Amino acid sequence: MHIDIITCLPNLVASPFSDSILKRAQSKGIVEVDIIDLRAYATNKHRTTDDYAFGGGAGMVMLIEPIDNCITALKAKRQYDDIIYTSPDGERLTQSMANELSLKQNLIILCGHYKGVDERVREHLVTREISIGDYVLSGGELAAAVIADSVIRLIPGVLSDETSALSDSFQDDLIAPPVYTRPAEYKGWKVPDVLLSGHQAKIEAWRHEQSLERTRKKRPELLKKGDL
Repeated sequence: MHIDIITCLPNLVASPFSDSILKRAQSKGIVEVDIIDLRAYATNKHRTTDDYAFGGGAGMVMLIEPIDNCITALKAKRQYDDIIYTSPDGERLTQSMANELSLKQNLIILCGHYKGVDERVREHLVTREISIGDYVLSGGELAAAVIADSVIRLIPGVLSDETSALSDSFQDDLIAPPVYTRPAEYKGWKVPDVLLSGHQAKIEAWRHEQSLERTRKKRPELLKKGDL
């Protein structure tokens, strides 16, 4: 997979890709992540990427021209499955969406900033808008990192144990069950006996029941009526 992240603040988005799973995914050649400085595609000597809104009002708006120049240059190199814009009023990011995106080959993620982008970007240049929640960030850089992380970890070969992602919360519309590690007893607090039994069928049944119970308590809207 290849992901291009377009931003006017490259340093803000770079850090998450320089450590841990995302770094290893790139080192293995499983995914390529390029962080594109939008200012390189600005057309004036000040490398301006924003201007005042027509009609007045507080806040600046990202210019269409550098965004169009950048996307056009990238599309000259490869075909993209989706051009994503990070926006608080986009589709809500879900695990099923991350699963879907993990099957793509090439993605662009455009980071919004200031009061957002010129509306013509949304009308003519992007193919999808994604939100990571009903709140507003200073810019789309952190959202872009969240989207990329949720997608990249699902690609085969990224995680050392590929079955790990299959047991994540929301993969089966349930919250993941509790997990424990050594010691088996600490300050009198014990690990459930079933997890020490070695009986895998009983362990899996316990985990499923725990997932159901947690979901009933914390996220009942995820359950079908028969599971409530």
